[in-house]
Amino acid sequence: MRIVRHHEFGAPSVLQLEEADIPVPGPGQVLIRAEAVGVNFAECQRRQGIPVGGPATLPGSPGGDVAGVVERLGEGVDQVKVGDRVVTGVAADGYAEYVVTQADWLFTVPEGIDPGQATSLPIPGQTAYHVIVTAAKLQPGETVLITAAAGGIGHLLVQMAKALGAGQIIAAARGAEKLSFAASLGADVTVDYGEDGWDEKVRAATDGRGVDVALETVGGDILTKSVNLTAPFGRTVVYGAAGGELPAIDVADIFDNRIVMGFSMWGVMSAKPDAMAAGARELLDMVSSGTVRPVVHAELPLKDAAAAHELMESRSQLGRVVLVP
Repeated sequence: MRIVRHHEFGAPSVLQLEEADIPVPGPGQVLIRAEAVGVNFAECQRRQGIPVGGPATLPGSPGGDVAGVVERLGEGVDQVKVGDRVVTGVAADGYAEYVVTQADWLFTVPEGIDPGQATSLPIPGQTAYHVIVTAAKLQPGETVLITAAAGGIGHLLVQMAKALGAGQIIAAARGAEKLSFAASLGADVTVDYGEDGWDEKVRAATDGRGVDVALETVGGDILTKSVNLTAPFGRTVVYGAAGGELPAIDVADIFDNRIVMGFSMWGVMSAKPDAMAAGARELLDMVSSGTVRPVVHAELPLKDAAAAHELMESRSQLGRVVLVP
């Protein structure tokens, strides 16, 4: 089978297509024939040697969200059968024609969802759900600020905030096209954080009060300003740093009863397995009902994995970037 690996850290060009044996599922595992693989920004960072969301090791073989068909069952697997359409997140060896994973980690793909859209369910979908529900505990009527609102996770957060009854959804992104995209998904206010004074526009949109919840994944100055934009008893949930910088938070900035929380999807998986199961059910209901619709920006062949990473790093995508084996 074909698989994408890299033997050094560096630019997207280090990603190489190689031949490998089809893996064999062990006890509790399944073999999936991949139809689509979702590309996550954390893999771009690990390709550069940055250990974000998991270790950066060599040789590297990016993980991702894999949608496909069950080809073979390992011993003791009875949750699914051969031929089922499923999707799962894998930590490594994800850019491949065949993937082995634990049967317990599978989602059944809802009817009417194509493989590319389905890749939004495991890591992006679960991350979005737990950021806004488990961590931020968004309540109906509250105002929420979502940064990187047009990205693979952000565009799901905008739709989830609307479904959860947010009183005002403020989407922050860079560029008119992304802002228009976020508005089409339900954002009430859009601001370009590439422009000076964007934070004052957010404050003005809330009549000077600030937001109840800020969901932040850019880092740097965007994070600092997001914290300062939260109202008393507001919550900032930090679930990434796509800009590569996590600044220190000045304690003086949160003394007026603001909460800043760092979020890890892997932490939820290990510490709150019941929450994972509940989140999966809620997420599938949202997608099956059409309340949340994953958007695929581009589908590229597996051999163009480097181009997929270049697209992610250009910050130009609206929704999901997908590889097709």
